[in-house]
Amino acid sequence: MKHTLRIFAIGILFFMTSGCGKENDTTNIPYVYVNFTIYPNSLDFIPDGGFVYATGAYKGIIIYRPMHDEFLAFERACTHDPLVSNSRIEVENSGIIAKCPTCNSRFLLTDGSPIEGPASVALQQYRTRYDGYSLIVSN
Repeated sequence: MKHTLRIFAIGILFFMTSGCGKENDTTNIPYVYVNFTIYPNSLDFIPDGGFVYATGAYKGIIIYRPMHDEFLAFERACTHDPLVSNSRIEVENSGIIAKCPTCNSRFLLTDGSPIEGPASVALQQYRTRYDGYSLIVSN
């Protein structure tokens, strides 16, 4: 019985200390309320595989359209050091990779994940809802 309790206690201690790494996935990007709608006349200007910059959020938003009926929205603040002034993520000519001009971190726009540089956390992503007529971006 003592042996079982000891194993149980060690197991509990292991799970409490190991966690799932979420504490390392946070950044210091200030929270800004985001909730806006884009209507069809604006959506037609975003081709499949294309992007646009939108105002709002902390440093702006990249709206990426991987397919005709899918949209992704990312914060333009770099997750490596989001508080650096006048530093905004820019989409490269490839149209699928975004880069921080300050630290040279690069991110894949299909999911915001870092692929190069000191950033280890994905770009902050906002919710998108497309109903075939309008696109809602929110947090």
